[in-house]
Amino acid sequence: MLKLISHKTVASLATVAVLTVALAATVRAADDANGNPVQAQIDHGKSTYASKCSHCHGPNLMNSGTVTPDLRAIPDDKARFVTTVKNGKNNKMPPWGDILSDDEIGNLWAFVSSRRKP
Repeated sequence: MLKLISHKTVASLATVAVLTVALAATVRAADDANGNPVQAQIDHGKSTYASKCSHCHGPNLMNSGTVTPDLRAIPDDKARFVTTVKNGKNNKMPPWGDILSDDEIGNLWAFVSSRRKP
């Protein structure tokens, strides 16, 4: 009986280890070795921005004809950005959480943050 339990335990631990490695590889694939977004994320974000955001925020992340903020000057705060995109802001920006996926919002952040003014 002890041998049977031991084999099941080893099999379970091996399964957990394989799934952990696979998950870690998937998470790391989104960023480079330094934790920065890869070019593919920025490119996808640029495309999403062009189709969903640029009509209000302008093609170059700013629109001088409206009261929308200059997105080149947004704070380096991904959590705040994601919350604002998902939930909207002050009845001026509509919520996009039901329209854009988490990946699309993450890609938007990659694009916008890559264009941020220093």
